[in-house]
Amino acid sequence: MSNAAKAYAKTAQTTASPREIEAQALLKAASQLQDVMNETGERLQAALMFNRKLWSIFLSDALRDENPQPLEVRQNIANIGVFVMTHSAALAVNPQPGHLQPLIDINRNIAAGLAGRA
Repeated sequence: MSNAAKAYAKTAQTTASPREIEAQALLKAASQLQDVMNETGERLQAALMFNRKLWSIFLSDALRDENPQPLEVRQNIANIGVFVMTHSAALAVNPQPGHLQPLIDINRNIAAGLAGRA
């Protein structure tokens, strides 16, 4: 990456809203999962781990009483988070090509909603 691109990326990160940062993280996770769609090795495990870590953050935030989101929104995020964590764990134990698509779709759809494109 060129110095100009690095500077732009750094500026973009420091000026991005929390929603934009969350959307970017979800898109990064979706991209990683898409890249390993037909693999079963370490790269798949790393992509699944990144996705699980990301969703564990969303899940723990949704369960916090201090979260300002309406209860219904928090419950929906928690339900999606439980599905993502369960599905990711199952794929880590028993990798199956093509079974990553639901995780990719969830990440992309929520990212689109966060970015106001839904």
